[in-house]
Amino acid sequence: MPRSHRLRRLLAALVAAGTTAGCGGAAAARGPGAVTPTPAPGGDAAAEIRAENAKPGTPNWGIRKPAKPGELEGFADRVSVLPGEPFRLYVSTTAAGFTVHALRVGWYGGATAREIWTSATVPGRVQASAAEIKDTLTDYAPWDATLTVETPDWPPGSYLLRLDASTGAQSYLPIVVRTRSNVGRLVLIKEVTTEQAYNTWGGRSLYKGRNGRFDTRSRAVSFDRPYATGEGSALFFHDEFNLIALAERNNLPVGYATDIELDAGGGVLDDARAVISEGHDEYWSRAMRLTVRQALDHGVNLAFLGANEVYRKIRFGDTALGPRRLEIDYKVVSEDPLRTRDPDLATGNWRDEPRADPESTLSGEMYECFPGDDPLVVVDSGNWIWAGTGVHDGTKLRGLVGVEYDAVDLHYRTPRPIEIVAHSPARCNGHVVHADAAYHVASAAGAGVFDAGTMRWVCAMNHCGPATDVSSGPIIERATLNILRAFANGPAGREHPARDFTTEALESPPTGAGSPHSASEQ
Repeated sequence: MPRSHRLRRLLAALVAAGTTAGCGGAAAARGPGAVTPTPAPGGDAAAEIRAENAKPGTPNWGIRKPAKPGELEGFADRVSVLPGEPFRLYVSTTAAGFTVHALRVGWYGGATAREIWTSATVPGRVQASAAEIKDTLTDYAPWDATLTVETPDWPPGSYLLRLDASTGAQSYLPIVVRTRSNVGRLVLIKEVTTEQAYNTWGGRSLYKGRNGRFDTRSRAVSFDRPYATGEGSALFFHDEFNLIALAERNNLPVGYATDIELDAGGGVLDDARAVISEGHDEYWSRAMRLTVRQALDHGVNLAFLGANEVYRKIRFGDTALGPRRLEIDYKVVSEDPLRTRDPDLATGNWRDEPRADPESTLSGEMYECFPGDDPLVVVDSGNWIWAGTGVHDGTKLRGLVGVEYDAVDLHYRTPRPIEIVAHSPARCNGHVVHADAAYHVASAAGAGVFDAGTMRWVCAMNHCGPATDVSSGPIIERATLNILRAFANGPAGREHPARDFTTEALESPPTGAGSPHSASEQ
């Protein structure tokens, strides 16, 4: 367990201040869109979002009667499509029939989704139980296609397909309709790889097997199966929902893609303004990193609005339903058959050999710990990121550091100069450590990079339940808007160069630390 360095002088100020969230005069409203919208840069891209958001939304679109396990579930043969491209749905249900409702999430005058399409009633059937690929202990659904969905007039966006059974049971199925060109856009990236790594449908994930043990885990997971969590929505409501609603309400020029497109390359980030990692973005392939690094070199900004990003090293394989639908991660490098044949593609953790390239070289921070539940403590409150939030040095946002978090750790390669805008004492499995939110400039082209350093950043915009205070929402919303608006203006480093903290302020931790995961998070 690594002990990270602390900022002695800043911590002294924090202890002396002892302030809490809500003391700084931030707006009283909470939830997506609490900040008054203002005109945003982005030209045609922003105009497209405004035109879509001007259409009437669909109130009360959420699930009212969640389906029980096995009662109603499904998946698509594509994680994303371009407008006009069809995809196939695979559905299993105990009901006699069901309908599909395509809901585009955004901002529609107060409603947060618009129903784009509704199917006719489709006959229901119970499909086969999970099958497995024995070599990698991979579970998948060997199902027949249920229907083909056409998308001729579907606008780009992040969608939830709501399945409504004739019995009243309901479940979700996520899919992204990509923007054809991301020129001038803030590209919101859905973290499909992380969602699938944790998916236990069939009994296994990349974390555990059917007996709950690490050694019986999957070494590869298939996208050819439903999600077992979130009524089928996986991490959508925790990592994406608040951010999408906030960005669209404020007329920001957003584009939509998934991390699968980052692996495929193909110009997905060409002339974009920024790439936005929405939440828990842990699983990255070498090609994903290369795509983002090349974008940074061309002045495309990067924001990680979560934590534990770029920690696991993966590669992709194909399934019977298409390319890049198999996510391979042995985690223990010695188990990977490519460890000697092709060490560049051997899977494990990015910070470890072979070919170590720690996450800090991209984000500026290192994954620090699981689990966590501590206040986020503001430092450098005069920084542009905190403008208009009403915070001051020492303001504490209760419970915002968790459940995993990052920290600046100079024992790993770290871009300098780097600004720390939140520095939070934290407890981790009996150790006193810290969590950071930080900003740096990543290239001569001026690309700015922000790492929120906590998984609760996005969900805190509209309250993360009992862990956080409602009063934190407007503060995090405003800080997020400050970042997105600056990033939408072009390379952020031109207007906001990073200012380093002093080396004398650091207390160095020991080197050679092991994995920050607890035993349950291997």
